[in-house]
Parts: sequence; structure tokens; C-alpha cells
Amino acid sequence: MTDAEYDPSGEQAVSNELAGVLPVDFVAFHSQNHLAYLEYAHVKLGSAEAAEAVVDDVFTFLLEVWPDALQEASLNAFAWAQLREHVERYRAQQEVPAALVDTARYAALRQGSRRRLELVESKTGVYEAIASLPDRHYDVVLLTFLIGLETPQVAQLMGIEPGTVRSHLYTARRKLAAKIQLNWIPGEGKDL
Repeated sequence: MTDAEYDPSGEQAVSNELAGVLPVDFVAFHSQNHLAYLEYAHVKLGSAEAAEAVVDDVFTFLLEVWPDALQEASLNAFAWAQLREHVERYRAQQEVPAALVDTARYAALRQGSRRRLELVESKTGVYEAIASLPDRHYDVVLLTFLIGLETPQVAQLMGIEPGTVRSHLYTARRKLAAKIQLNWIPGEGKDL
């Protein structure tokens, strides 16, 4: 399978053999987050193989520190921070450029909402503008617009409140609109 054909069509569950020896709450956490982590890593890295390797490393690390991770104020926020760190470390080691535009997920989004993106694509610097957003704003934009998650899903995944997701989206849209000189009217909903 090539990167252009990457389609995580189902959640990868922990095998039955391992499920019997792993902590039940870890297996549930893995099942709940694995696909979204893969999609995020793939968008950031541009490679299905790299995404799988990084996400496997993240879950291996989480399993190693699982009792301590459960003591964190927010398990989801802790795990999300680990995912971001592992992705960035991989990108630095491999000298991977920002893969936002080159991924199959972006291609699918582009085809699915071509009319909406034509205006955005005509403005120079949109990709650079997205890449220049602060980390949390960038993640919220990526998860919402490129991966297609709804606000409650983004909040759960990142370990933050839905209101915080909405606030990050609002601020990110304002910043992006200013950077690419796009007329955006607050209250337009999820669309860019």
C-alpha cells in the first residue's frame, strides 16, 4: 500500500492474546484512541509506515508508564502530549518536512470540499499560516478540519474541555483569516 492509498478504515484493536495480559483500562484507551492517533501522525508525517511506527512507540511508552499515567490530572492530555512529542522527535530525526499538504487525508478533504477550498487555495501562504499556529490551535485545526472530528471528540482526544476547543478554533480562524487575508465572519460554524 502506498502513502497515497493510506486509509485507516478500522480501529486496530489489541490482539486477543495481548488483551488478556494487558490492563483492561489500557486496552480500552488503546481501542478508543488508536485510529485518531494514526490519522494525526499520518497527517503530520506524510507516511503510513512512519505513522504506524510512531503510534506504536507511543502506546508502548504509555504501557510502560501506565500506572503513573493513570495518576496524571488528565490521562488524555498526558497521552496527547506524548503523541506530539514522539511525532516531533521522529520528524526531527528523519528531517521530515511538514506533511500537511501531501497526505492522502488532505487529498480526500480537498476533493470532498473543493468549492470551499478553492478560495483558500488561491490565497498564498495558507499552509504556512496553518503551520505557524501555536501548537494547540494547530492540533485543533488539524483534528477538526483535516481529520474531521467533532468538537467533543477533539476535546476528549486532547484532554481539554469542549469550550476550550471552540475557543482555539475561533482564535485559529481569526489568525488564519488575518494571515491569508480572507474575510471570515465569526459564527460561520466549522467551515474555514
